[in-house]
Amino acid sequence: MQALAINAASASPLSILLAGNNMQRLLGGLGVTIKISLIAVALSVPLGILFGLFMTRKNPVTKLLSRVYLDFIRIMPQLVLLFLVFFGSARVFGLSLSGEFSSIFVFVLWGTAEMGDLVRGALESIPRHQYESAAALGLTPGQCSRYVIIPQTLRRLLPLAINLVTRMIKTTSLVVLIGVVEVLKTGQQIIDANRFQYPTAALPIYGVIFLLYFLVCWPVSMLARYLEKRWAV
Repeated sequence: MQALAINAASASPLSILLAGNNMQRLLGGLGVTIKISLIAVALSVPLGILFGLFMTRKNPVTKLLSRVYLDFIRIMPQLVLLFLVFFGSARVFGLSLSGEFSSIFVFVLWGTAEMGDLVRGALESIPRHQYESAAALGLTPGQCSRYVIIPQTLRRLLPLAINLVTRMIKTTSLVVLIGVVEVLKTGQQIIDANRFQYPTAALPIYGVIFLLYFLVCWPVSMLARYLEKRWAV
């Protein structure tokens, strides 16, 4: 017992990370986090653009449907949606969905709603006189959209969309609660496996996880800030 206490006291954060393949496992867990985020983003962007165009329609029925969907996704916490899809589908419909599939499905639902609202806001922020000026110059509606509306919409939309990506990456930490072995779950496993040899392992392990999230999200946030300043209108 005394020797164990001495070893625990002499353990350093570096020794915990270098023990076995702990660092490799953390990086593998980070890869799962990034994979879920990238797939969800790749699906959410085109679906969100279509949803945003759907939201700008003047039809009262489409406005009602889009508002109900958007409010439902925003009011319902992502964790509850994860539980509904992962556990609820198994109990009610007898489906056996994997944790990763359930996570991607929920994040696509969330990302589509958020992206759609960003697209709607960007389109509606274009002043009406831009359309009128394009028409006065003899541009067709298609030319007006291509040369006038879409470039301005992209300038307003892209920084906000990139910020949505960082939010999605950070929110993937919730998937640990439905059994997905991502970076946070891997960190918990390392802490539990070394709780006797390294009883203070939680601080360095979670510190490394924080650093990994920061290294992934910080460049994306800086890109969004750079584009927002460069394209300020």
